[in-house]
Amino acid sequence: MQVIIPGEPTKFALRLVAYEPNRDRLGVLPQHNGFELGDPLNDVPSLKVTYPDGGLNANLIAGHCEVAVEYAANGGPWVEPPNARFLRIKRSGDSIDRAGSRSYDLPGWAWLLRKVVLYPNGAMVDGKRQFNAVSAGAILLTFIQEGKARGALSGLTYNFSDTRDSDNKEWDSARRLTLAIEPGKDLLSVLINLSEQGVLDWRMQGRELQVFNPDTVLGTDRASGPSPVDLRLGRDITEAPDTGTLEDAVSAILIGGEAGLSVEVTNPAAVAPWGRWETYQSQSGVSDAGTARLLGQNALERVGRERVQVTRGLMLDLARWLPFEHYQPGDYLLAPGDGGAMESLRLRQITLSVGTDGQVGGNVVLNDRFLEREIRLARQAAGILGGGVGSGGSGGEPAPETNNRIPAAPQGLVVAADAYLDEHGYARGQATVTWNAVAADVNGVALSIDSYEVYARRDLPGELWLMVAQTASGDTKATVSPLVVGWEYAWKVRAVSAGVKGDFSGQVVELVPDDTTPPPVPTAPQLSTRLGVIHAAWDGRGVGGAVMPTDFDRLRIWMDDPLTPEPAIEVGYLDAAGSIVVPGEPYGADRTFWFTSVDRSANESGPSASATIATQPLVDADLIGQIIDGAEHIIDGTIPGDAKITADSITGRLIRALAIEADKIAANAITADKIAAGSIQAGHISANAITAEKIAANAITAAKIAADAINGKTITGSVIRTGATGQRIVIDPSTLDIRFYPDGNTNYSRLWTSDDDFAGEATFRITSGTNPGMTARTYFTLAAGWTKLEVLNPNNSNANGGFLESAEDYSRIGYENDTSDNQYMWFDASGMTTHYGKWWDNSFASNTWGVHAGSRIASDGWTGMEIKYGPTMQGNMGPVAVLRDGAMLNNPNLRPNFYWCIEFSTQTSFMISWSDGGGVRSGKGIYWWAHRHNGSA
Repeated sequence: MQVIIPGEPTKFALRLVAYEPNRDRLGVLPQHNGFELGDPLNDVPSLKVTYPDGGLNANLIAGHCEVAVEYAANGGPWVEPPNARFLRIKRSGDSIDRAGSRSYDLPGWAWLLRKVVLYPNGAMVDGKRQFNAVSAGAILLTFIQEGKARGALSGLTYNFSDTRDSDNKEWDSARRLTLAIEPGKDLLSVLINLSEQGVLDWRMQGRELQVFNPDTVLGTDRASGPSPVDLRLGRDITEAPDTGTLEDAVSAILIGGEAGLSVEVTNPAAVAPWGRWETYQSQSGVSDAGTARLLGQNALERVGRERVQVTRGLMLDLARWLPFEHYQPGDYLLAPGDGGAMESLRLRQITLSVGTDGQVGGNVVLNDRFLEREIRLARQAAGILGGGVGSGGSGGEPAPETNNRIPAAPQGLVVAADAYLDEHGYARGQATVTWNAVAADVNGVALSIDSYEVYARRDLPGELWLMVAQTASGDTKATVSPLVVGWEYAWKVRAVSAGVKGDFSGQVVELVPDDTTPPPVPTAPQLSTRLGVIHAAWDGRGVGGAVMPTDFDRLRIWMDDPLTPEPAIEVGYLDAAGSIVVPGEPYGADRTFWFTSVDRSANESGPSASATIATQPLVDADLIGQIIDGAEHIIDGTIPGDAKITADSITGRLIRALAIEADKIAANAITADKIAAGSIQAGHISANAITAEKIAANAITAAKIAADAINGKTITGSVIRTGATGQRIVIDPSTLDIRFYPDGNTNYSRLWTSDDDFAGEATFRITSGTNPGMTARTYFTLAAGWTKLEVLNPNNSNANGGFLESAEDYSRIGYENDTSDNQYMWFDASGMTTHYGKWWDNSFASNTWGVHAGSRIASDGWTGMEIKYGPTMQGNMGPVAVLRDGAMLNNPNLRPNFYWCIEFSTQTSFMISWSDGGGVRSGKGIYWWAHRHNGSA
């Protein structure tokens, strides 16, 4: 009699199941000789199977079929996970193999998407299908629905629409697309391309295509929370190989653009053990320096460090967390990264294999935060160069021209804006503007286009439209920079044919984002305690030796009492490597410190590793509050020997004759004030007996130095100061720093030099003291190719007043603060000048103004208006004025026909008059600009 004892359920098992093409289940494939599954994120999975000819159900896989991989976890039901349905379309075998074993290479079901292509329709432009400012779902549905109507993809299902993704969430409005796709392009290529540009994530569930907004469903964070998915060595992971290479690393890149544009971008934080490594990148279609700099910075960040492939072998028989059951491609997991430390990593691929005995093994490929950022930067660059991804338009007023062959308004205008750092570490904005080609006039008749004009303005009432780019007829993309981060800009574009300017497209309003990349996490605090205070020091670096970026602003220093629930407090900050003193903490009480780094755009890093220290008392704890009997009660190491003895406490009568020999005297223990005048003569001092280290700080004063005693000599040492408190000057050679204290210890002016802003340069800085209200401090920076004088808020180092900035290729002067009221004049090497900001309206005029500008509205029936300046101006005025006809608002096709002129101009006003236009009496808008003549008072 045989007794069957139930065993433990299998921890994790895989099996194969055959399906009829596009139809029902056929049966399990149980007698395979092993298979391997590869499941990547946003790509076609693969399956390799070896199956004997004589195996059970071998006839199923030998014919045309679909094969599903199913898993069971901890004895649970069999489940088909996403991306686990495959097509049996390729086989191989050996006729002389006695075992009759065959191999099958099966691509994922998504492979079928390459078998439906886009057909032409009746609305082609330049031989391409046009998609104007639509969602990714709308483009994919066009392929699918048209293909199904022709009989293709009969087995495909989908659960998204043109307005919502497969998670029933609205498509991201910031990722609308304007694309021109050539007929013949297949659906799979478009799907993969959109995922590579960061427009969507996708997968298959059986025969169902599921498409999501990027980094949502297929970007779930499982690395944090109360029960993170943590893959740990010895439990979930059996091996952790890392492969790193510096082959692609560079620290400088030269970007070559259109019309001779050449921009060099460097990365001082790049790993460069052999010094500077250079590369070149040609970017056709890029004609402005800001866009070239943005592309260069992105490229350098992708190749500025060692590239490491992180592969982690799975140990499924002991694992707490199992593939498909607890995680899938795209998820963020907690796992050992490069070097073994646990960190949040993104799962990029699962690879599983099954042997003939049914045992399952495999590995996962993980990306750290650096590789994920590199992927995003590559997507950003692809969007800039390829165009077509951005936010859609909101509509705007057209501007018809008086010509019978007016080009039609361009369709599908999209704008994608981003931020980059200029060569001085300040955030600037860049925009990529894309539209569809115009091929007809406003009446639909075919028309050849010569060029396109792109206009932009700040999206505020009364702001002027400016032409910011012009492209050739075949180029339907423009890049524009520099823009002001944090501003919303309105955009529109029009075509030009034979000098006739066409209708404007609808307007698009897009916010130029600020820089959102925080500085590196700082290294851990270096703590020490001495003389009853805590010293917190920083080496100026980020974790792993990372160099702080050019836009680094300050290091915030945080302190916490670990025994209380009170929140941490900020106890100080540093703007470079150095230390601060934290006084007033109770003896023996632990204090925990950590750092965060902040850049000029207020991006803040994560916290550094923490360190804990307790202030050490100067004497034994049981003597605190009692009389201290002698220096022997003082704890060794807390106070230097020369500081334990109060001045004049040991006199000559207390010392036995000849009791103190030379070896009993500590270095620097005897200072000038301890020696009676005239008691030491030159004959008492051995040659070279007195060296620099034998002289105490401040021991030699001006009164002790003979006239002309120091002449042409070099003075070495540490800090030089004219006094310990009060009015004084302090010189610190270690930081190349000179500070001037009129009084007190906090409000001082400062001069210093460093070379950490621009490689190989000495940058000179001056700061003033603060005002009594702690709202302003003037800051002056002088570098070889750039200088800036500015008023900053001393509490947060943000701009808070006027500034003057000058560089090799531009200069600007104006006013900046934390609001949107920034204004300045911009001058650059192009020979053109730009004003940012607003002009005072006429009601605020002063008689010394050089420019007087404004606007007024005249009602229907008026034929003139006197514009008054307010005061009598101190000089003759030269007004320039234009009229806008109100009839255009009600009848855009109307061509007004009237004239106007300025009848008189004085120092107090000018008069503008106009006639009725074409029998139409309508309101008018008057816009003017008046300036004081050259030579006026």
